Amino acid sequence: MATVPTSGSAKVTTPSETEILITREFNAPRRLVFKAWTTPELVMRWWSGLRGAMTLAEIDFRVGGRWRYVMTASGGYEVAFHGEYREIVPDERIVNTEVYEAMPEGEALNIVTFSETDGRTTLELLTQVDSREVRDGILASGMEGGMQEQMDLLEQLAISMGEN
Repeated sequence: MATVPTSGSAKVTTPSETEILITREFNAPRRLVFKAWTTPELVMRWWSGLRGAMTLAEIDFRVGGRWRYVMTASGGYEVAFHGEYREIVPDERIVNTEVYEAMPEGEALNIVTFSETDGRTTLELLTQVDSREVRDGILASGMEGGMQEQMDLLEQLAISMGEN
């Protein structure tokens, strides 16, 4: 029996004035979701959602290592983010900084946890920022639509990895 992906099911909440929490279940084991989240050639396949094309996914996956993602958005402009890994627990947790290069004065902290129950993964992405204004700006940016697309593609990729 084929594993069926879910769609658009990520939940966005605001636990505090400076936090955004994204919670998403995947119909795939966490080792595959984690691998797709951390492997450059796999990130290239899902991170841009349906909003453009990835041109770069550099990942030095170690504490103190850096990452950088670049995409050309559908409108033809470049969108880039980078950061540093602060904590890594394989298949369970990643803590990293994130800087949107168009606004380099702000740095977010992302805490990503992966848990599994009965072959299904729950991913929680907690983003912490400096102020309510920054948090509200991120929420108002339209990020949720792109994030839903990302998460759908990530799930489809993880499912396909398990079928191979």
